[in-house]
Amino acid sequence: MEFIENVIGVIPSLLKAVPVVAQLAVGAMLLALVLGLLVALARLSNSKILRAIATIYVEILRGTPLLVQLVYIYFVLPVIGIQLEPITAGIIALGLNYAAYLSEVYRTSILAIDTGQTEAALSLGYTPTKALWKIVIPQSFKVALGPIGNYFIAMVKDTALTSVIAVSEILKTANTLNSQTFQTVEIYTAAALLYLALSLPLSRLVIVLERKVRARA
Repeated sequence: MEFIENVIGVIPSLLKAVPVVAQLAVGAMLLALVLGLLVALARLSNSKILRAIATIYVEILRGTPLLVQLVYIYFVLPVIGIQLEPITAGIIALGLNYAAYLSEVYRTSILAIDTGQTEAALSLGYTPTKALWKIVIPQSFKVALGPIGNYFIAMVKDTALTSVIAVSEILKTANTLNSQTFQTVEIYTAAALLYLALSLPLSRLVIVLERKVRARA
């Protein structure tokens, strides 16, 4: 069938954009994991100032569209002298946005750990900070693993939004091909299938990792 042949014919061109998607997703996720944990700890701290700053950050980043944040970082920051490359801007925008969501995952995971474990650590001579980093946070990661994995899958798909700031990921490549060939249905079908091909194995991997964590618990 000609339609299927055309879809298959487009896929090799789109596959060239997969490394860009990987760079965006992995870079942004690393930023989100670290920053999200720091924000979560700030929201759980005894400092009213830190809690206020962290809360404002979470509300702003979760209350505004990721697309607007991407556009703001790439097009508005240069006005004040901060010029970023498209991929760098994409990683920062995705990382900052997802950090706000992951901070809530971390926060609820930390709160889910039995306080008795912290008390036991303190009785063994641990300081509160050491107990947090040695006992509570490692266990909270096990609780948070599933949601973190799901957010990573969502981030892979959200890399498509970076096409608006000229990042040559899958959707941007599809747009370029469409303008050259006008095979609209075939090209965007191939792009959708490629995103699906990336997401399904990741979904399966998350399930497998969750099962392994539960088995060791």
